[in-house]
Amino acid sequence: MSIECTRLDQIRGVTPSADGCENCLKMGSDWVHLRTCLVCGHVGCCDSSKHKHATKHFQETGHAIMQSFEKGEDWRYCYIDEAIV
Repeated sequence: MSIECTRLDQIRGVTPSADGCENCLKMGSDWVHLRTCLVCGHVGCCDSSKHKHATKHFQETGHAIMQSFEKGEDWRYCYIDEAIV
């Protein structure tokens, strides 16, 4: 049984906020992979990264849907449903 996300209407045509993790760039830190918030465009690092800024962005804002910011990847993830959407 697949999970149907009811938040897809929150997705906006966003412009990524940075070319890397916005918070890591400010801190001088590095990351593993990047995610873009599809509500506001914030670019954060994934949960395999030291600081997990994409998840922290969701926790602080409630913006639930992220998309991979990696070349060749276009999947989207909903933090609330914990599912690829």
